Amino acid sequence: MSTPLLASLLSDLSNDVGQPDFYWQVAVVLFCFGLAWTLSRAFWRSMAPKESDPEDVKLRVQNFPRVLSPILSLVFILIAKVILGKWQHTHLLSLLIPIIGSLALIRVGFYIVRRTFARDGYIGNLLAVFEKLFAGLVWLGVVLHFTGLWQELFTALEDITLPMGKNKVSILTILQALTSVVVTVVVAMWASAALEARLMQLPNAHTSLKVVLSRVGRAVLILLAILISLTLVGIDLTVLSVFGGALGVGLGFGLQKITSSYVSGFIILLDRSMSIGDMITVDKFSGRVTQINTRYTVLQGQDGGESVIPNEMLVSSPVQNYSLSDRTVAMWTDMTVDYQTDLDKILPLLGEAAAKVERVCSDPAPSAYLMKFGADGFELRVGFWISDPENGRSSVMSGVNRALWQILQEQEVILPYAHRVITLINNPPQET
Repeated sequence: MSTPLLASLLSDLSNDVGQPDFYWQVAVVLFCFGLAWTLSRAFWRSMAPKESDPEDVKLRVQNFPRVLSPILSLVFILIAKVILGKWQHTHLLSLLIPIIGSLALIRVGFYIVRRTFARDGYIGNLLAVFEKLFAGLVWLGVVLHFTGLWQELFTALEDITLPMGKNKVSILTILQALTSVVVTVVVAMWASAALEARLMQLPNAHTSLKVVLSRVGRAVLILLAILISLTLVGIDLTVLSVFGGALGVGLGFGLQKITSSYVSGFIILLDRSMSIGDMITVDKFSGRVTQINTRYTVLQGQDGGESVIPNEMLVSSPVQNYSLSDRTVAMWTDMTVDYQTDLDKILPLLGEAAAKVERVCSDPAPSAYLMKFGADGFELRVGFWISDPENGRSSVMSGVNRALWQILQEQEVILPYAHRVITLINNPPQET
């Protein structure tokens, strides 16, 4: 077994202690650390978030200096090692390069994972465990590198094979495939999250267009990541043609509903028949659209309950959209007044009373109508419009009814009760 790398580096470093070469290296390391810290702080000041920026933007800018500082330190030390190595030994720099490199790798990995899976700043238990596991694996790799066991571990994993059909695959190949798939997929999801954040900031694009572009971009990036990772480990992509044909048959027969919902989701996003925030009614479900995903749409009802509607239903069933071209919604309330009521006087007063209620539109203005001559009196209708149906209708209806009742009381208008005459016929019993 060869001498471990750590022992060799420490032996060479101990020989340099007390020599001018060692102090030059210490000075260079301190200078690299100070320069990296200064540049990262300058970057943070130049990119400092504003109070109006979203929380994910603030977290991204605040955490980036922790990533940038070790990366810059590693780059500066590598440059210093090349330059300083022309005149003297650089054992201290050789010892610090893998340590700082591992720290930079951990910081970059944490930053990408948090930006991908915790964009709102919340770190779940599973994500926290994954971050600790990632850091442990990186430090384990550094230890194996210093002790000289890295190459021996690779050789042992390559010698252990598992039978797969007619071929045998080594444990090392399987681990490399899993690692490449995980890394490329995480990077693809990070890139898709960055793309989605950039698309959502476009001022002139429609919301549906932003969503469909982000969904398509994420699907394409993940697909490319998987294909690239499989290519890196030497898997022939032509073998996927058989799998693709079987998948197509399965989608055609067993997954018709799911496939239809996915296709319908893209149709909804592209034709802009509805968007987030619209008030819609489909079948027996009614509410405000809060999410439009590729398979389903979420409606939030007036009672706070959320309904998950398959996109296929939104395409194949009639949908009443109260916000498609105009968000204003007509509402009305009916009443019956006595035949002795002065209609020319009371009708304008009812319209004016409804116009004073909050949330009732002034254009078009509320108005009152005589609908028909009923059995008990004049049947009137007061119509009005609201522009925010997503805030509910019961409250504004109650306000209008209370305002109308106050006017009826002030004008001493009688609301007649229904009068019905019931005649009881007493038939004498028939003699048998």
